[in-house]
Amino acid sequence: MRSNRAALRAAASMAAALPVIAGALALGIPAAHAADGPAREVLAGTRPAWATAGADRGAAPDGARVSARVYLAGRDAAGLARYARAVSDPGSASYGRYLSARQARARFGATAAQVAAVRAWLTSAGMKVTGVTPHYVAVTGDVAAAEKAFGTQLHDYAKGSRTYRAPASTASAPAGLDGAVLTVTGLDDAPHRASAKDQLPPPDAVFRNAGPFSSYYGSNVASSLPEAYGTRIPYAVQGYTGAQLRAAYGAGAYTGKGVRVAITDAYASPTIAHDAAAYAQQHGDAAWRTGQLTQVLPKNYTRTKECSAAGWYGEETLDVEAVHAVAPAANVTYVGAASCYDDDLLDSLGTIVDNRLADIVSNSWGDIEANRTPDLAAAYDQVFQLGAVEGIGFYFSSGDNGDEVASTGTKQVDAPADSAWVTAVGGTSLAVGRGDTYLWETGWGTEKASLSADGTSWTDFPGAFTSGAGGGTSGTVAEPYYQQGVVPKALATANSAAGNRVVPDIAAIADPNTGFRVGQTQTFPDGSQRYGEYRIGGTSLAAPVVAAVQALAQQARGGTAIGFANPAIYSRYGTRVYHDVTDDPTGSGLAVARVDYANGHDAADGLLTSVRSLGKDSSLSAVKGYDDVTGVGTPANGYVESYRRR
Repeated sequence: MRSNRAALRAAASMAAALPVIAGALALGIPAAHAADGPAREVLAGTRPAWATAGADRGAAPDGARVSARVYLAGRDAAGLARYARAVSDPGSASYGRYLSARQARARFGATAAQVAAVRAWLTSAGMKVTGVTPHYVAVTGDVAAAEKAFGTQLHDYAKGSRTYRAPASTASAPAGLDGAVLTVTGLDDAPHRASAKDQLPPPDAVFRNAGPFSSYYGSNVASSLPEAYGTRIPYAVQGYTGAQLRAAYGAGAYTGKGVRVAITDAYASPTIAHDAAAYAQQHGDAAWRTGQLTQVLPKNYTRTKECSAAGWYGEETLDVEAVHAVAPAANVTYVGAASCYDDDLLDSLGTIVDNRLADIVSNSWGDIEANRTPDLAAAYDQVFQLGAVEGIGFYFSSGDNGDEVASTGTKQVDAPADSAWVTAVGGTSLAVGRGDTYLWETGWGTEKASLSADGTSWTDFPGAFTSGAGGGTSGTVAEPYYQQGVVPKALATANSAAGNRVVPDIAAIADPNTGFRVGQTQTFPDGSQRYGEYRIGGTSLAAPVVAAVQALAQQARGGTAIGFANPAIYSRYGTRVYHDVTDDPTGSGLAVARVDYANGHDAADGLLTSVRSLGKDSSLSAVKGYDDVTGVGTPANGYVESYRRR
């Protein structure tokens, strides 16, 4: 289950939709400024690609309201990118020489003079300053004032079936500000969200899995159902638990003790403390210590209906329970956003960085790269770079729709996983056998065929693609240095001869058909709210699992932060610390049988039986070596220990 920032995108067995930002820029500070005459500096990327002459519907009304954020470049934007790389690269003399949050602000943050100059410019144009943070100045005003401030006209443009406002030309800022402005967001009013002073709604309607199940992979063979790939197939597992995942990914005796993991999503489950405690007790995980799970929440929530707030409760629950199951001694801080919109999600990330609330941050939300505008990408990358200099690593789910062709008609990756400053986490189908023995993994990609009416065959076997790990080549982000020499040239140059970022970097369990069991309070048909459990997956499971494994690795390292992990992850490429995942680990086709309630919660409306083929991820393939489904692979025995200082 993966939350896109505009809706909740649950994986496979629970569907949802969500959005995020636009393509992140190259490794290094995004080029937000370029000369545009003696008096103005262009703010690159502030005119969205969909604001074309053909879609122009004329000038926006002068009196229409504009709410914008002017992001501050700080006193040394280029130096921030250089230092973020240096402290993250194991080959650098500065590796691990992190700054405190206060030191980072003093060295790279905006000066009081820069903030004052930006405020003066905006107010002189007729904009009203509504807020100032270490990252941005928030303003409101009418269209006429915004046009004066940013040196562009605002027009209405057709986008799909709707009309949205956007700059008719790239926005700019006065050259006299001397590069103090990184970018501006909010000049276009198209939705930028991930999946009012509103009250949070009650829990979502109940979802339950029907049986039969396997307790471990292959333990219960569906002998009464048709064969698939020439053999009898097992029923899907009821849902793996912490002991099985810890064994699969080489946790050993490490528990994440002394490590702080943060989780970001929108909103906050009102029952998370109860659910997490009940789940741990039910499955033999360590009991939560007093103060081990904390929440940092906004004063007010907004857009609860538009963002399907209750759907995000399950996302938080999955993330919290997965981290604790794999790293049971790690401290967990949930940082909830006021809505699923980018501005609010950025605020959550900024809260973590400004207060250094964690060493590791798990994020299970995103949207297609085409929906992310460069202005927002620049704002995100700045937060990620500030995190890197403080020794904070960000982990993002890579998506649940494979190459996105089936969902959008266009082959593309997801964002913010496309950022060169985050660790993109892909997904696998995982087979854990008797005695918690790791058997194999395939790249996560599912094709589904239903049982025929007479029960003797699978209709149109192997069926249609339903879901799979996101991956592929970015259309906007340059190839980062740490991928060079590892990512095959054919992938890196798929969109540009110069090379682009390829997603993901690493992977873990994601397939809902071999998924994780989660426990959550849900609303039942009789109106009661009760704790129940179900199997779930998606790369929003993979992200917290990898974040938890990184917590184990940090403990093995003596507690010293790993920080932005990609250089370290790629430096281990080709060694035995990774499972080199392929789509054909056994030499024959793989599938599981699955039985679902037609109504999602009981047998009153009947049962639906299907076969789910594994390792069928749209046009993406898990092959030997690096691939665009699983990256360098999944953590194996020895991965956690490889971080131990010797």
